[in-house]
Amino acid sequence: MSDYAPIIIFCYRRNIENLISSLLKNQGSINSELFIFSDGYKSQVDKNDVLNLRKSLTKIVSFKSVNIIKSEKNNGLANSIINGVKNVINKYGKAIILEDDLIVSPFFIDYMNDALNFYQYKKNIWSISGYTPSIPYLKDYKSEVYLSLRSSSWGWATWSDRFSKVDWSIKNFLELKKDKSKIKKFELGGNDLFKMLELQHLGKIDSWAIRWCYSQFLDSAYSITPKISMTQNLGFADNLSTHNKSLGSKWKVDLAEAKITDFECIENQQVIDAFKEFHNLSFYTKIGYFLKKWGGYKILKKYFKN
Repeated sequence: MSDYAPIIIFCYRRNIENLISSLLKNQGSINSELFIFSDGYKSQVDKNDVLNLRKSLTKIVSFKSVNIIKSEKNNGLANSIINGVKNVINKYGKAIILEDDLIVSPFFIDYMNDALNFYQYKKNIWSISGYTPSIPYLKDYKSEVYLSLRSSSWGWATWSDRFSKVDWSIKNFLELKKDKSKIKKFELGGNDLFKMLELQHLGKIDSWAIRWCYSQFLDSAYSITPKISMTQNLGFADNLSTHNKSLGSKWKVDLAEAKITDFECIENQQVIDAFKEFHNLSFYTKIGYFLKKWGGYKILKKYFKN
């Protein structure tokens, strides 16, 4: 493969040794340009973590090139990803995106680049997802990849023409809110989607990912997702996460141990239904979203933490 997509990593205060080590187990790492966006610290509490991380970044080698972009201020994950991806993808036309709490399969880089090349001109494909949840129905699913109505933020890739379509301000949210049939269709990817979009509109959360998923829905597009996950999220195991606060057992998966060679797939309604059921809100997450919307979420979270 001669045309490798650049790999973008977004980090804040967590050391990314595990992620880099897992990437270097991929044969394609030597042919991949690496861009690392290091967000600035918020206060003296996180200053040392950020500065120590940045020292370790200078030791990264064995990629085609390593480009480190340091922010003097804390931009937050959403703004960092939106602006960072835009700057890289507009130059290269495509990109692979990772966050600091992930590790990848030894076949991750091949999978991402092969899928980007295979689906580049199929405009109903919005992105390539690296993560797939543990869904029992997939055990008997024959294809190596499947179509999903929801992008994953845990390792993904896309093209500049798709990324440029996103309305990050979600100007038409109030129109969506009045259209129950459209909301129902949006929630075929999981009944948490509209609630997260509403929280984003209200300023209760700051998520690039829900806006990305909503734009996929507006484009009537799919994400290509591997049957066996190409990424793992380790962020539930430490105290450095800004967004992942649950125990995370639901999201544990094994990493793929083989290369994907066949990227052909068609929509499978049973997979769509199983994917939706997996992401649907539980009783406790419904309470969480209610408290985020109306108040009391931070107090309750602090209570359970103590």
